[in-house]
Amino acid sequence: MNVLFFLTPKQDVAYLYSDSTLRQALEKMEYHRYSCIPLIDRDGTYAGTITEGDLLWDIKKRLPADTDDFDIVPISQVARRSDYKAVCVTTSIEELLDAALNENFVPVVDDRGVFIGIVTRKRIMQYYADKVDQREHRPNDRT
Repeated sequence: MNVLFFLTPKQDVAYLYSDSTLRQALEKMEYHRYSCIPLIDRDGTYAGTITEGDLLWDIKKRLPADTDDFDIVPISQVARRSDYKAVCVTTSIEELLDAALNENFVPVVDDRGVFIGIVTRKRIMQYYADKVDQREHRPNDRT
């Protein structure tokens, strides 16, 4: 089994471009009700993640500010506490599990660093919960 088994492809993932504005970030995160969202460059390269907390602290730092200013502040100027570490599509399942322990999702990139999607912790947990459920409902093999 490999990472692609768990992958939610880029086309099904909400993400921001690294040159998006603060307002665009706020609106996209509000619309999708996400607390964290991947950032990619215009060439598709994974650039990190932005969280609600990152946005909140940046807005606090800018106060008092006119909300129209949010249309011109590039998201690249928002200080990020940390970025979710991306894994390569060839990453082992053990490494994927390790990365998913600390984050809600794990960004996945190809060999060139281009963002191809995410693996959610929920998807991994559901897979293993289904395996446990199958074992519990398997007929007893004793004869």
